[in-house]
Amino acid sequence: QVQLVESGGGLVQPGGSLRLSCATSGFSFSRYDMSWYRQAPGKERELVAASAAFSSNSNYADSVKGRFTISRDNAKNTLYLQMNSLQPEDTAVYYCNARRTTRERNYDYWGQGTQVTVSS
Repeated sequence: QVQLVESGGGLVQPGGSLRLSCATSGFSFSRYDMSWYRQAPGKERELVAASAAFSSNSNYADSVKGRFTISRDNAKNTLYLQMNSLQPEDTAVYYCNARRTTRERNYDYWGQGTQVTVSS
């Protein structure tokens, strides 16, 4: 059974930091492109950061470049998002996503999300 479980969210003051984790099981983590998305109230879900399988390449939304860092531990099947210099506009539910495309089918898995609230 595929599972993606996010943790590490919470309430933080502007300028603070949080580290999100996404513990996964039930699929070959290292073979999947892994990403963090977020969705703020009344807004569409947006891509925050992405880590490609079998690559050191990472991509970031312009709004988080230089503040957020995505990383993955293939041995632990876990994805991370280090978030620094948090601002109120970073408030959202953060979701972990796993994606892989083969000739036979597309695989697309989501976690349940973790709430991040940035407020003084």
